Amino acid sequence: MNLYNIKDKSEQVSFAQAVRQGLGREQGLFFPERLEPLADVDALLDLPLVERSARILSHLLGDEVPAPQVHELVKAAFTFPAPLVKLKDGTYALELFHGPTLAFKDFGGRFMAQCLAAFRTNDKITILTATSGDTGAAVAHAFFGLEGIEVVILYPKGKISPLQEALFCTLGGNIRTIAIDGDFDACQALVKQSFDDEELKKAIGLNSANSINISRLLAQVCYYFEAVAQLPKADRAKAVISVPSGNFGNLTAGLIAKALGLPVKRFIAATNANDTVPRYLKTGQWDPHQTVATLSNAMDVSRPNNWPRVEELCRRNGWALETLGSGMRSDAQTRDALKRLHELDYLCEPHGAIAWDLLGEQLAEDEVGVFLCTAHPAKFKESVDEILGLDVPLPGPLAKHAVLPLLSHNLPAEFARLRAFLLG
Repeated sequence: MNLYNIKDKSEQVSFAQAVRQGLGREQGLFFPERLEPLADVDALLDLPLVERSARILSHLLGDEVPAPQVHELVKAAFTFPAPLVKLKDGTYALELFHGPTLAFKDFGGRFMAQCLAAFRTNDKITILTATSGDTGAAVAHAFFGLEGIEVVILYPKGKISPLQEALFCTLGGNIRTIAIDGDFDACQALVKQSFDDEELKKAIGLNSANSINISRLLAQVCYYFEAVAQLPKADRAKAVISVPSGNFGNLTAGLIAKALGLPVKRFIAATNANDTVPRYLKTGQWDPHQTVATLSNAMDVSRPNNWPRVEELCRRNGWALETLGSGMRSDAQTRDALKRLHELDYLCEPHGAIAWDLLGEQLAEDEVGVFLCTAHPAKFKESVDEILGLDVPLPGPLAKHAVLPLLSHNLPAEFARLRAFLLG
């Protein structure tokens, strides 16, 4: 598999190198040089999740990784289901929270860990990543205890839910966590600055596990096929998928699936008040505002890292950006959506509720809608309990970590301080 740097197309790398390197020159994102459509999508959709996903990823990786090895990587990573739940005629929820950290990031995080363990040399590796909530837990648990790999996770202090924090800040060992005095964009900026520091990169073997890492992105392609596979065959080509969108890796993966031939009619990018992309699609002006804290904190991103990949993919396929559905919901609208979902006997959380609400607004009568549920409602217990008047029970993983002490360090949003920490 050959990939190129979107910002500097002269920089071309293999898949293994892209996984190890994370970012290209000038903080450029790596993107596949070719995305050839799959030969027989209908036959693929009849296969079980692991076998189908292994074939999709083998198709993408080509001769670089032998098919049996790809199958073993997928088998080790995808050990949990992604059920499609029917809410009413024509509307379905794709539940992506049945993995070990109860969020969709488990798919990408676990596949990346398997890849990096398979491709690593004897050199030191330090994974540096920023999280707005769920990435941290998925990465921490995927890499916990892996020999020769250190993980450092930055997150905005006080801006993720206490249960999200507990799930990845209580592990210790090769997992170090830092609460940054700032928002997610500040954390992300620190990661980018670190990758621009060649001396630091070489000294600690720097890599990233954000959705900027191509291995995570390609893994996420697989659950879009799983969603469509569970739809009635007559409805597949009518599918509209609403995606909770923060850093836009999730939407990018969906568009890659479409480029490979998945029969999806269109996508909706659903955001909260941090609505840089919906405003851009309406006005043509890229105008990020200051990031604001919301109930759907994993989408509190004003400068989405993966947006250049969306534009690159649309450009290459001749898709007009305007064909993407989009929209935003305020916290008040999110609360209302959660209540209306609960009246349908479906317990959701803020991110999924936003995707569902915008789906209902934009779905035509002859279309079938799927919205992504990216996290278990218990990960947002405080807000879900308060809005719905419930006492959501904690699943095992959350109950275990909720009572453990936090092991996080605290730093200002200053690169010099982070650099000293990483080298120390």
